[in-house]
Amino acid sequence: MPASQADLSSEIVDQAIQWAVRLLFNDPSDDTRQRFLAWEGADPRHKLAWQRVQSLREDFPRIPAPLALETLQTADAIRGRRQTGRRQALKVLALGGVSVLGLSTGYHYTPWQRWLAETSTGVGEQRTLTLDDGTVIVLNTDTAIDIRFDAERRDVLLRRGEILVTTGHDATRPFRVRTAFGTMRALGTRFTVRLDEDVARVSVQEGAVALHDGTAATAVAQTGTTWDMSQVTSTERPASAISPDSWANGQLSGSNMRLADVLAELARYRHGRIDCDPSVADLTVSGAYRIDDTDRTLRFLEKALPIKVSYFTGYWVKVGRG
Repeated sequence: MPASQADLSSEIVDQAIQWAVRLLFNDPSDDTRQRFLAWEGADPRHKLAWQRVQSLREDFPRIPAPLALETLQTADAIRGRRQTGRRQALKVLALGGVSVLGLSTGYHYTPWQRWLAETSTGVGEQRTLTLDDGTVIVLNTDTAIDIRFDAERRDVLLRRGEILVTTGHDATRPFRVRTAFGTMRALGTRFTVRLDEDVARVSVQEGAVALHDGTAATAVAQTGTTWDMSQVTSTERPASAISPDSWANGQLSGSNMRLADVLAELARYRHGRIDCDPSVADLTVSGAYRIDDTDRTLRFLEKALPIKVSYFTGYWVKVGRG
């Protein structure tokens, strides 16, 4: 069978991933390179699997090298814990050339984060975790995290989406949320972290959070503030009309919220898209709106505002002037 049509097993894809870790994120010796060439030439399927991984290299400059490396390593380490699901995912990768490393430093990660992460939610789904130290983590829609607790650390890696954290008390181990943009260290607190297009957005409800971005500088986010953290700076942003943690109660709430912003938030909880006509984008609403039934919320908005909600398909909604 031609290599282009070969059914790549998950073992072969695993091997290609392992070679990527050795060659792309380390300083390989001549012996390592020779062993790789021998492996690649031993089977046409090896060459095809390597081509799949090589095609991902264009994504690497857009993400921190440690996170790219960690993703590759996680793909191998998770095998023992989620054998069945991972094999199915890797088979799709092998046959379709889908990028396991479709990471960018923005919000629009690929769904592979959910395959690779230890804990995740789908679109419109939320989940609450209570950890051994008493920490409570609420995962919002379309979110993926890894939890790494040991004798010295309490780390949560946010790969995708948004979380609300209420930290448990532990004076000996710091609690940190790690993202592609930097690390947040809790100072006895309750806070949300959300991955947006170009930043990690941190909102503090109680206590304080130390922000460690890609530079040597450290900022401290205090109660009631919201900060945007990129790889080069951390900046406090004006208060949002939309409550940053109301989603944890199943609501989208606030005062004088722009319709365009409300619709953008609602779109996160459903498959497809919601388009907002510019002529109604600046209309404002106040109150609390359900996020577990976005169609019901859209009908309510249509009654409360001079707008018309049109469904072109179940996945494409347009909101214009009524």
